[in-house]
Amino acid sequence: MKPFPHHRTRSRRGVAAGAALLALAAAGVAAPATARAQSDSCPSVTVSTVATAVIPFVDWAENLGFDAQGNLWVARLYRNEVQRYDAAGRITATVPVPSPGAIRLGPDQLLYVVYGDNSLNFAPGVHDSGVVRFDPAAATPVAEPFVSGLTMANGAAFDSAGNLYVADTGIGVLRVRPDATIDTEWSAQARMFGVNGLAVHGDSVYTTVYLTPQGRLLRIPIADSARQSTTVETALADDLAASRDGFLYVASTSGALLRVDPDTHTTCTLLNRDPLAAVAALPNSDDLMVATGRGDVLRVHLRTSGSGS
Repeated sequence: MKPFPHHRTRSRRGVAAGAALLALAAAGVAAPATARAQSDSCPSVTVSTVATAVIPFVDWAENLGFDAQGNLWVARLYRNEVQRYDAAGRITATVPVPSPGAIRLGPDQLLYVVYGDNSLNFAPGVHDSGVVRFDPAAATPVAEPFVSGLTMANGAAFDSAGNLYVADTGIGVLRVRPDATIDTEWSAQARMFGVNGLAVHGDSVYTTVYLTPQGRLLRIPIADSARQSTTVETALADDLAASRDGFLYVASTSGALLRVDPDTHTTCTLLNRDPLAAVAALPNSDDLMVATGRGDVLRVHLRTSGSGS
């Protein structure tokens, strides 16, 4: 495939939180309150900063992921690039990607990155969004097109069969086969406006529905995409991740990091601080990496009872 052409985004993406709140204000409606069933307990956490923004908010960290070697990659939305970091928090590689969103490791060991996470793509006739992929082990990684023609792709995740699910804010959840064709029958049953983050957990796809008066975390069974159900209601939920401990972790632009039990439909709040844009589970660890709107990347260690740490 030909290298994906890098081009400058016409303007900064309208941050979804701002768009949602402005729309509510224009309608004379107060910002939605979070409505969710709280669990009895939540582990305490310790937080450290692993990467610091050079220019706060210009360095908005939209999403993050890991390659097969465990290297951290961060999507810098307004810089139109994804960056690789070493263990000391130094940038060791950059790959141009316009308005990048989710970064996910594919079964072929390539990194797949959503592009065009920009509200300008809502304009009639504009479909400048999709997915690119590149070899993170290459001396000079070059992004190549995988899927194009989407509206405003944001979240993404692979299932065990190698299908890629993409949360397109303007269309809904799409299933992309390994050959880059879209499963139109499956995707037609998952059409909805406002989806944002996405994770695969067990036999289901979970996606956040952001641009609605009551935000929610939605479950979509992989075997039957028409049988959708709400896992929890929570306002301004952005990205999410599934962890090996069986929980879902949700980052919200209101600043809360939530732990969600998808079986009991309960949540607890692990952290409250700057706007949070994304969360990822560290490979072979129960720790989490969290991307912030300020641009810092945080490592969150869950201090479970009896851990001694």
